[in-house]
Amino acid sequence: MSMENFIREAHYKPNDYIGYHVGRELTELHPDKVIIEGRTPYFDLDAFVRDGRCSVIEQKSVFHHVRTDWEGVGKKLRPEVQNSWLNVLWKGQLLDVILITFVEGYYTRRHHWIVADDREIAEGFFDAVCEWECEVRGEILVFQDGYFQKDTQLLESIKQATFDNLVLPDSLKKQIEDDFRQFFNSREIYEQYGIPWKRGAIFVGPPGNGKTHTLKALINQLDKPCIYVRGFDDEDEIGDLFRRARMVTPCVIVLEDLDSMVTDKNRAFFLNELDGFQSNSGIVVLATTNHPEKLDTAILERPSRFDRKYYFNLPAETERLAYLRKWNEGLQPEMRMTEAGAAAVVVATEGFSFAYLKELLVSSMVKWISCCVGVVSMDGVVLEQAELLRSQMNTKTEDKEKKSNRISDSLRKLLRLSRPYTQASHTSPDRRDR
Repeated sequence: MSMENFIREAHYKPNDYIGYHVGRELTELHPDKVIIEGRTPYFDLDAFVRDGRCSVIEQKSVFHHVRTDWEGVGKKLRPEVQNSWLNVLWKGQLLDVILITFVEGYYTRRHHWIVADDREIAEGFFDAVCEWECEVRGEILVFQDGYFQKDTQLLESIKQATFDNLVLPDSLKKQIEDDFRQFFNSREIYEQYGIPWKRGAIFVGPPGNGKTHTLKALINQLDKPCIYVRGFDDEDEIGDLFRRARMVTPCVIVLEDLDSMVTDKNRAFFLNELDGFQSNSGIVVLATTNHPEKLDTAILERPSRFDRKYYFNLPAETERLAYLRKWNEGLQPEMRMTEAGAAAVVVATEGFSFAYLKELLVSSMVKWISCCVGVVSMDGVVLEQAELLRSQMNTKTEDKEKKSNRISDSLRKLLRLSRPYTQASHTSPDRRDR
């Protein structure tokens, strides 16, 4: 077969025959060389080249098929080779790499073949590309829909969150900081006494009370590779997630809203990955939940899975005042609340979460700019907005209660309607038999 038609001819073959066909043809073209076939997402030759780890020249006699992905506004277009014959220079060695993309099962996958003078060179190049791709450097590794993607912008946003600008009860903040700093500094002690060097922690509490901010501050402070999970479905995806984590230990896995991820379908497999035969040494799993009642007791109560639980309650007066003062510091003098005004707002916001406090302050700033600059003090605007926001909160609560009552009334009515039939069924077995 000529090189010009090599990839085209391969695509004419049945999908389950392409691998064998390509391997055989390459052996005939290069009988004196070593050929290695592989199919793994870790062989990201495109990224390896972009980082300057090797240089590549496309084989001009073969059509170079490239797909270009748009990553979003302000981001560079990302080209990815789909089908090509590449001449590679790596560490002074010349290799050929053939890339062919085709459907396998339900998925489109890219296969590669490395052609080199000896096996040591071929395997060394294969290892180098995959090992480089496995590393997490200056990015967050995001897992979604069964795929991993490195996100540098997400890491940059996380760097803005620190424990210094986080308002929490001092005891809770100190406990979280100390627990994880000590854990990552204690590997030798854990191993010396035969204690598994792993940890699972759940942040529990109603929404808007600092769980996510604390996660970001903790990831920023620990400075360990982080895998942020946007969701998983079946056991294959859960297996892929933990396999990747074991490759980059010590690391942190983040599972926000754990109660929505773990289902009856995947619970058993998830628990096995957390605490099964596989070693999770060096892995910290951080999870959050707004609804602990939805989590299985096997997750919440078994210490070897999530042995730390941190409770994030509604902020008390001390935390609300600290939050208002910190917010005030970032404002221009004429927009700030007075100390007396802040104290009054603290009293007026009993039962507010941090999220509601933020909404209160942002809406107050907008209103002050639109109608009150130089006319009304910020104190009065914030207090007025607090009263408005509380009335909205009460309306939402009443609506929830009415909905709950309607459901209860419907259930009671259904039970009343079904009761005569149920009684007849139990009191007249002879009639049923007849």
